[in-house]
Amino acid sequence: MSTEEFGKKGWTPNRIKDVSGRTYVITGTTSGTGFEAAKILLSKGAKVVMLNRNPKKSEDTISTLKTALGSHIDVINIRMDLVEQASVKDAAAEVLNTVPRIDALLCNAAIAQVPQQKLTVDGFESQLGVNHYGNFLLQALLYPRIEESKGRIVVVGSMGYNMGIKTIQFDDMNWDKNYSPNSVYSQSKLAQIMCVYELQDRLKEAGKTDVKSYACHPGASRTSLIKTSGGLMTRFIWQLMKLSPFVQSAERGAYPQLMCATEPDLDQSGFYGPTGRGYWTGPVGACNLEPHAKDKVVADKLWEVSEKAINFKWNF
Repeated sequence: MSTEEFGKKGWTPNRIKDVSGRTYVITGTTSGTGFEAAKILLSKGAKVVMLNRNPKKSEDTISTLKTALGSHIDVINIRMDLVEQASVKDAAAEVLNTVPRIDALLCNAAIAQVPQQKLTVDGFESQLGVNHYGNFLLQALLYPRIEESKGRIVVVGSMGYNMGIKTIQFDDMNWDKNYSPNSVYSQSKLAQIMCVYELQDRLKEAGKTDVKSYACHPGASRTSLIKTSGGLMTRFIWQLMKLSPFVQSAERGAYPQLMCATEPDLDQSGFYGPTGRGYWTGPVGACNLEPHAKDKVVADKLWEVSEKAINFKWNF
């Protein structure tokens, strides 16, 4: 479906019909775009399974949602920390044991602009470890349930994918030699986006047409992303930016992932987000994606490297 059909205002949640009986699994819902996505889906009658690392914040989030929408809403939290592969495996096992269907998995959680190189417990550079390897493993583990449900995988990328080198640095995935917060964030988001389109290719090759995968970005939204992991100066600059008209609300930042999770017959080849100047704000629709994000040779190698890193092969 062409996004031109959505009119001058672009896609909005008004297009979501009643989704009673559908289940959406969302990472990172205690604030920002993840919280807003959960709230909107719950308001339309969906069940939402939240995956968050902080149990107290998750309890508070559920209380906030019930106060806003009513105690009848169907929402639960399962603890998961994307920084630890073991935590991702535990959370996925609990989802598979307790959640009978997944209409869409929304990979929303991320970290950004980590000032100095940090390694995860699994030995990955932290931004790549959380944003790419953590989400990649979660998708692989939940894939069988998503396939049974004829569901979707939605990956929240970033226009930051285009701010660093225009390929994957395979010879130094941990950036031991040339670490910089921005370049590595860009790399992690490029990896996430590339694997969406590689997944599409691999599903097609396997003759699997029931699962759809989408890539989107939130534009520039008022969220806590930089605040939670960025350096002091980055946080200061971003706090000033958030007061400007160049930045939109977290609710509007949630629209692209909601669109990808719910809109019927949406073209999988697109990259969806705000379409205004610089793709920061504006009506939600299809955005231009630079060719390096769909480099088939690099994407194929990245997939193999990623499966080896997480020590798990997707089972199509």
